[in-house]
Amino acid sequence: MSQDSTNEVIEVLRNLREHARFLSELGVEHIAIDASKAVDPPTPGANVTGRAGSTNAIGEPATLETAHRKVAASKLPAPPAGSLFGELAPASASMTKSNETLEQIWADIGDCTRCGLCEGRTQVVNTHGNRQARLMFVGEAPGADEDAQGKPFVGRAGQLLTKMIEAMGIKREDVIIGNVNRCRPPGNRQPTLEEAAICRPFLFREIAAIQPEIIVVMGNTALRNLLEVREGITRIRGKFQDFRGIKVMPTFHPAYLLRDPSKKRETWEDLKMVRDYLDNNPPKSKP
Repeated sequence: MSQDSTNEVIEVLRNLREHARFLSELGVEHIAIDASKAVDPPTPGANVTGRAGSTNAIGEPATLETAHRKVAASKLPAPPAGSLFGELAPASASMTKSNETLEQIWADIGDCTRCGLCEGRTQVVNTHGNRQARLMFVGEAPGADEDAQGKPFVGRAGQLLTKMIEAMGIKREDVIIGNVNRCRPPGNRQPTLEEAAICRPFLFREIAAIQPEIIVVMGNTALRNLLEVREGITRIRGKFQDFRGIKVMPTFHPAYLLRDPSKKRETWEDLKMVRDYLDNNPPKSKP
């Protein structure tokens, strides 16, 4: 098997492991196998892809269908140290500075039709703000106002986020704000696992290009897609986490605070920790 084929097989295994972990979080015990979609194993030296040579625009094999066929049960134990799967996803890998511009990433996204969310959206809502920002905010997906205006966090939740940022002594135009998904889900529902998996690599590319010092992840969807943790916001909010060498502060989503204002106090405690870190540490020089 060639080196390229070996790398593609490793990527398939990585995606299978990730998908099984997300299914386990949902409590899925079994996955139905559709025998009509079974495929023969590749012959040695064959080009290995998730589906008849199909890849998405950022070069990742389309393996979700393969995952549904091959993962018989999702209650998987943690991989032992030194195992193949353990070697595939080193948690401490640092984020390498990218030479891409945001415009190049957005051009790659284009008028995206990679998942079904394209059918109901008005427009793609890309990350917006100061490209030299030390601080980045990441939420779940656009809502109705964002879908109409083409910018993240401009509705009621966005207005509350602006007040939170200003309370930190920072102007909104000094930070950068984005979402895991760029298209509004119907009825503002939570993005599915597959929808998030398709879209989030673009967010990772933006983070690599921007190199923020701190990312505030707002809500469980953003938390789990960025950090890939089982715990929810309530359990780990208020404690700095790590994303490839970048500090991450999990906290409640502003939309949740509109529904439960009693959580504003806890959220403010989280944001004060972010503010204090920025105040007490000089800006890092970006490569």
